[in-house]
Amino acid sequence: MTTMTVLGDPGEIFLLTHQALRSRIGLPTTAQVERIDPLTLRPLARSPRLDGGPIWPGGMAVHRNGDLYIVYGRYIHRLDRADLAVRAAARLPVDQPYNSFVILDSGLIVTKNLSVRSTAQLCVIDPDDLTMACPPLDCGEPSVARLSAVGNTVYVVGVRTITRYHWDGTALRRDDSWACPYIGNSQRSHGWDAVIGDRHLWLMDNGQHRYRTSMVGRGVAQAPNRLIRVALAEAEDWQGIDVSGLPGGSITNPPLWDEARQIVIAYDSANRVICGFRFEEEKRALVPLWRQDGVGCASHMLHFPESGLICTNDYQRREAIVLLDIASGATVARVETGGFMQGVVFPSPGWNEDFYWCSMDQVTRIALT
Repeated sequence: MTTMTVLGDPGEIFLLTHQALRSRIGLPTTAQVERIDPLTLRPLARSPRLDGGPIWPGGMAVHRNGDLYIVYGRYIHRLDRADLAVRAAARLPVDQPYNSFVILDSGLIVTKNLSVRSTAQLCVIDPDDLTMACPPLDCGEPSVARLSAVGNTVYVVGVRTITRYHWDGTALRRDDSWACPYIGNSQRSHGWDAVIGDRHLWLMDNGQHRYRTSMVGRGVAQAPNRLIRVALAEAEDWQGIDVSGLPGGSITNPPLWDEARQIVIAYDSANRVICGFRFEEEKRALVPLWRQDGVGCASHMLHFPESGLICTNDYQRREAIVLLDIASGATVARVETGGFMQGVVFPSPGWNEDFYWCSMDQVTRIALT
């Protein structure tokens, strides 16, 4: 199954995949990286199978030192970009899947276990030899969402509380002055990945779901899902607003934030609704701009800031990709990919006025014309 594509040097693109069927019968799974032709998608080089263990879509990035890093299952691997040979590998401490990672300005890598019941542990890893730069840090509550970071600060979306941690040169330290209890006394479920703007953090809740081949109708909590804003300066300055207002709303990914236009795109994957909101900074208010019903979007989105277009998926038994105008929600273009599964993973821009879309069961190159 495909997880993501990432770009290297001009014309260089890498694809991360992982096994899935083995987990159905209790066997450990592995991941693999391919360097693919940017036009034909044919593999030009392929890594060996990378140890993983427990299944969950992992993550991959090109580090500033030039090498590829992959976190999948409970392992981290460092690969040479040229031939995808393994330069280093390490097993992570908790026997649970680790859902990707962030790279700090210091170059250190931070990852955590995906947990619903046991507490999340932050691991800070030296990129040179993949050793722990400090002891793991217990976050005090479980966390399902992927980490977010800016500079040397890491944000953790726990199942009930959003917290942050600063790297001080020797360890990650929790910022005791900043925490947002975004779930409170509600019956909603946990949030997913947070997007960081220059002054605010954005996410959506009701992240518990029953995804199989799509998110449609797969929500668990009966309340509508919410778009949530938290001020970086003061966590008490936060608000939540219903996305669709429909019961059983659910998502498995972050919203999209356009800093220049002050527009945030939120969605309810379980009920096939996507909405645009304008954020009025002075009033601290989210104003509805537009709404489209019947759009089966669930994946991470792409944003083309100059044109004001966003790219998302639309699942209607098969997957299609649509370009929408961010200010009006109008559909600008649509292409059918034929994917049987609704993508909930990571696309990337390409090198030739194109982009790459991962739909779990396939990867598609789509040209912008």
